[in-house]
This record gives sequence, C-alpha cells and structure tokens, in this order.
Amino acid sequence: MDFLYTEEQRMLADSLRRLVDQAWTRPQRRARETAGRLDPAAWGALAELGVLGLNIPQEAGGFGEVPASLLPVHLELGRGLVAEPVIASAVMGAALIGACGDAARDRWLPGIASGDTVVSVAYQEPGRRYQADPRDCRATRDGSGWRLDGAKHLVWHGAAAHAWLVNARGESGATLLLAVPADARGVRVTDTPTLDGARCARLDFDAVPLGADALLAQGEAGDAALAQALQWGTAALCAHAAGAMERLLEITVDYLKTRQQFGQPLASFQALQHRLAEMLVAKELALSMAYVAVAALTEPDAARRRRMLASAKLETARAGRLVAQMAVQLHGGMGMTDELEVGDYFKRLTVADLLLGDSAEQLAVLEELA
Repeated sequence: MDFLYTEEQRMLADSLRRLVDQAWTRPQRRARETAGRLDPAAWGALAELGVLGLNIPQEAGGFGEVPASLLPVHLELGRGLVAEPVIASAVMGAALIGACGDAARDRWLPGIASGDTVVSVAYQEPGRRYQADPRDCRATRDGSGWRLDGAKHLVWHGAAAHAWLVNARGESGATLLLAVPADARGVRVTDTPTLDGARCARLDFDAVPLGADALLAQGEAGDAALAQALQWGTAALCAHAAGAMERLLEITVDYLKTRQQFGQPLASFQALQHRLAEMLVAKELALSMAYVAVAALTEPDAARRRRMLASAKLETARAGRLVAQMAVQLHGGMGMTDELEVGDYFKRLTVADLLLGDSAEQLAVLEELA
C-alpha cells in the first residue's frame, strides 16, 4: 500500500486542517461538549468537505477513496480533537452497510455520505465487555417483520444517531443485523457523556416492532459485516490517536520553549529534552502503527489482518499513554488544571485505548492467533 499522499489527499488534509483550526478551537469544543448534542453546523462543514463520504462508493454519493485515505483525514481530526461521530457513522456505519446487500447500500449510504443520516453500530451488551457476538439481545419473527428485545450499551454517539445498526440473536441462534430507527416505538435511550467530551448511550429495546426491510444481513454475512465495521473503526481510531499525539507534542514543545526557569527556557534543560525525545519516538511509533492498521484493511488473510490491527491498537495505546502522561508532567501543576487543553488530549488518548477493545483485549487476540 502506497502511503505517499496523492495531490488530492494533500489538498484535503490541508483544507481539513484549516477547517479544524477555525471551527474546533478549544472554546468551540468546550461549548459543544456542554451542549451535549451534535452541532449541525460543524457536522455540515465536515460533510461539505467530503469527510463523511470519503470511502463511500461514488454511485452512493461518496468519493470512493481507497482505505489509505483514512490516514490523512483522521490524523487531522485527531489533531483537532474532533469529537463528532465521523468514525462511528461515516467509517464504521458505512463499512458495515457496505458489506451488506445492494438494497441496504442504496437506502443508507447516500444519507451517510451527505451527513443527513447519522448511524451508530450497537454491538456491546451489558456485562460482556467487548464480545461482539449477540447473546441477550434477541430478534424474533413478528408477522412479516421482526420484534427486538434486549439492551446494548456503550453505543458510541448513540443519542445523535438517526438509526442504530444492531446485532441480535435470531431464533435459530444465528446473528441478525438490523437497522433500528431512532424513533422506533419501544426504545429507551440513556445518553451519557464520556471522559473525552464525546457521548455514548445505552439502548433498551422492549418489543420494538421492525419491518421486513430492517434486516441488513444474517448468519455469517452478518458477523462478517460487523467485523469489517470494527476493523475499519480501529484503523481510523489509530490514526486519530496518532494525530492527537502529534499535536500534544507540539503544544508541549511550545510550552517548554516559552516557560522560563532560572533565567532560561525549560527546553534548554537536558533532562527535559530527553523527555521530549521519548515523546517524539512514541509519537512516531504510533504513526507507524496507524500505517499498519490502515494497511491491514487490504490484507486478504483474515488472521493476519486481525493480528495487524490488534498489534497496531495495542502499540498505539501504549504510545498514547506515554505521550499523554509526559505532557502533563512537563507542564507541571498547570498540566493538571482544566485551563489548559493538555488535559483534553490526555482524556482523548485515554478513551482511545478503551474504544473498540482495550489493551487487554488486544493481547487476548494476539494470544489467540499465536
């Protein structure tokens, strides 16, 4: 896979950086976090720039870019701590629906690409950590349609979604993938802020009636579609985290060059230079792992693909922990306050470790594949 930016990718990255610098300043991010809902203007700006339709086929209203295009886009989004549901909807949701039939693609992908439709993948069940196979959430036949019962939790941006892509256990025990409209009768949504200023939700389904067209895929096809969504989400998340580390290192270097102690900048002290060097090495390692994660999306061997993604997610989390902790320490007492955005980056990198499988989960995958 060629990771040299094409002219189009470079222009998109430059345009996206300008947009993020203008529309995702710290006060603007904090205001959206306080509002607790999706900002239509910010979401529309991302759609207008083509971020939401990046990897969606052209015939469905997207741009049909290759997986490598995830890297420049999500590096920039990570630099700006963009908390909107780009990964949840435009990456994971689009990847899941793209693995389903033509009817599902025709129905959902144009809206996702334009930003008019926000979807979120609901696969985690209470008490089962990161297990993706459905157990307690069940779908049964109800006439020509379906009835859905159970619960999903930690649904990334669940309250902002117009529809949830839910995996449930069918009467035969096979997986069913269902598109559940947010206004469906019998759904209770409990919205919760996350540590990093984003949102997640718990969804309780009580005899939710769904039409026959709600079924996206079933059986092995459903499992494969969900796996594809999680893999694309992991790759984008690794790039997002690498971008956040890059910007956090820049902020820390600027601070040490500005802050004076004993009549000279802190950056002149060799011990602190060593810390910055360690942060730089960790940041570069995370960037390399983002390359690995994106390359995995085109790897034909399923076991090797899982191994590459698990390794990338694990090493990205380790690097993020080191960079974030050192950034706080090098800022001294100010690094612990809410007045500096260092804490915002620390929180985002902490949450990035937990999303889509924490370090323990990735180690378990590598052990399984050993």
